[in-house]
Amino acid sequence: MRTLLSLSKVMVLGMVRDRTAVFFMLLFPLMFLLLFGALFQSDGSSRVTVAQVGPVEVLDTLGDEQLAALDESLRLERVGDRDQALEDVRQGDLDGAVWEEDGEVTLFVSAAGQGSSGVVTGLVNGLVQEANVAATGQEPAYRVTTGQVEDESVKAIQFLAPGLLGWAVAMGASFMSALTLVSWRKKRLLRRLWLAPVRPAHVVGARVGVSVGLSLVQLVVFLGVAVIPFYGLQLTGSWWLAIPLVVCGTLAFMSVGLVIGAWAKTEEAANGALQVVIMPMAFLSGSFFPTDNMPGWLNTVSQALPLKHLNEAMMSVLSRGGGLSDALPTMGILLLFAAALTAVAAKLFRWDNA
Repeated sequence: MRTLLSLSKVMVLGMVRDRTAVFFMLLFPLMFLLLFGALFQSDGSSRVTVAQVGPVEVLDTLGDEQLAALDESLRLERVGDRDQALEDVRQGDLDGAVWEEDGEVTLFVSAAGQGSSGVVTGLVNGLVQEANVAATGQEPAYRVTTGQVEDESVKAIQFLAPGLLGWAVAMGASFMSALTLVSWRKKRLLRRLWLAPVRPAHVVGARVGVSVGLSLVQLVVFLGVAVIPFYGLQLTGSWWLAIPLVVCGTLAFMSVGLVIGAWAKTEEAANGALQVVIMPMAFLSGSFFPTDNMPGWLNTVSQALPLKHLNEAMMSVLSRGGGLSDALPTMGILLLFAAALTAVAAKLFRWDNA
């Protein structure tokens, strides 16, 4: 234990003294949270999505030209389950749900998205008024009843905080493991450790402990900033599941760093390879913006990325009321990914660059 603590202390001091490493692993991702959280506090939307439950005459009788004009601002999804449609509105996956019973058009919108709710209400009201005008000489053919479901939709900060935290964990774990391995091999420290009376388990344990510790610090800092009133992140009841998710994510991305560190001969080569791997992964995994509108084939590719699963599970437990059923499968995927890439890194590993 004394050896393990001594190695961990040396690694922590080495990291803290490297101001560049501290900046890019902690402060750089935090800057994105501070900036994006401030920029995207508005919940307005230029195009809204509404579920049509069953037949709605006002919508079903629209002509092709009217539908084309409406499609620029409103997208209709025909569904058969009213309860599921309302649940999707609660979760923020839809902006509204509309149905018709006995000539009465009922519209439900989210209480959280005041901007999108106003757009939906205005559009549907306009359609109903046009239908009433068309029914000249009669009592109004249709009436609108509006209501609001419980505020459970995802605001900007509720999306940004989990996504950027996942990216920060990926950056910190992969860069620390890769650059440490390359640097130690280049300075022949690996050879000295191999000859020294130090068990490999102590070296590995110290490296894992320091990386997990850094990731937990990132978790505390990100959530501490996101929950202040200016940003307004509202944590759900199972938010603590983010802790084991961060630990598993750290192990997964440490394995990415180990593979690159085992392959690269210089810090420059390792840094370039990590940028090529981590940055595109962050964009494809929804760390910076939603991926709902990606092409189908690209969305399929993103499902193979560990960061995609980490981000979705983090958002679920932090922002959307998810629990163990959301976290456990992702933890298993991340651990399997870590085991597979660690085996690859072991095959590529060498004590020196000779």
